[in-house]
Amino acid sequence: MSQPPPPTAAVIGAGPAGLMAAEVIATAGVPVTVFERMPTPGRKFLMAGRGGLNLTHSEPLDAFVARYGAAADWMRPHLAAFPPAAAMAWSESLGQPTFVGTSGRVFPRTMKASPLLRVWLARLDGLGVRLVTRAQWTGWNADGALTFANGDSVAAGAVVIAAGGASWPRLGADGSWTSQFPSAAVAPLRPANCGFTVAWSEHFRTRHAGAPLKRIALTFAGQTVPGEAVITAAGIEGGAVYALSAPLREAIARDGTATLHVDLRPDLSADALGLRLAQPRGRASLSNFLRKQAGIAPAAVGLVQEALHAGNQTPLPALIKSLPLRLDAPFALARAISTAGGLRLDALDANLMLTGHPGVFAAGEMLDWEAPTGGYLLQGCLATGAAAGRGALAWFAGLGTK
Repeated sequence: MSQPPPPTAAVIGAGPAGLMAAEVIATAGVPVTVFERMPTPGRKFLMAGRGGLNLTHSEPLDAFVARYGAAADWMRPHLAAFPPAAAMAWSESLGQPTFVGTSGRVFPRTMKASPLLRVWLARLDGLGVRLVTRAQWTGWNADGALTFANGDSVAAGAVVIAAGGASWPRLGADGSWTSQFPSAAVAPLRPANCGFTVAWSEHFRTRHAGAPLKRIALTFAGQTVPGEAVITAAGIEGGAVYALSAPLREAIARDGTATLHVDLRPDLSADALGLRLAQPRGRASLSNFLRKQAGIAPAAVGLVQEALHAGNQTPLPALIKSLPLRLDAPFALARAISTAGGLRLDALDANLMLTGHPGVFAAGEMLDWEAPTGGYLLQGCLATGAAAGRGALAWFAGLGTK
């Protein structure tokens, strides 16, 4: 009796989730081919690392898991199986030692993604992983084989789809994979870690677009985030805004707008600020008075003046401590750092296999979870990629017992 052919695996997408799945599968001795629609792998990974690759975060696992919000319970077993410590050890195994920054964020000592990706690809090549670029996946044919835009079809014993979200589409992931699944299986793709539009006056926009707001604190729905933001011609963005983007986005979807409160001097109490502003103004303009007495930068002064010109009659100390900013809409998905929505989590089993698609697994940003910046996005992709790889191996093992 002839022996069945040896198992083979295919991975769609050469981002962190797909490459991690490929590593897990290939390490077990299963031949793997990775198909990437762009000319080179890991483009968004490289872009994310341009300012310093934030690999993961060092906070305790329970606090770490909570960062995934509504998907926290679903993500917990995958993060527990591949926690931040595992990501750090994996980086070390690639000759990329890590360090913990003052914020608790974890970085490779090189602070760059390119050396890590280069060594990672060399490891995968040594494991026999085959990389096929310019391969646009288009679904399955009647025989269950993967199909591609160039007319090729590929049969594989197991498939991991890690096709990414739809943010930064010029780097590869454009959300086109959604057409390969029933609409009921996909939650609408939405911007995450994004900025928001604000109806600035022309005067404010002309004078302050591009200006940073440093050492501020933002509050929305009872949550306060210290940090920085940037005024843009269309609105406001930056790290502190991104941290609140999920509840802000949901509030706008529900109510039409959302009001964000900005503390322009979080290091001063309202009383202390009031004493400073009680000093005689003399002949100084309001702008110069606020810069001198309140110690706020020109863009912050501009925000106060915008509020006053709009008719806000709140006393200056209280206004500076809690300036209301009406947000009208999230920035477009293509401009967002990451994607919310995606393949619904209840369409996957515990091994990340898709319901109704035996031997097909999914991982990474294409799944319906979101997380803030700070290492949580990359950790989530690596952890679900590893989980999908283990799921594929379990699938092969199950076939071998039948």
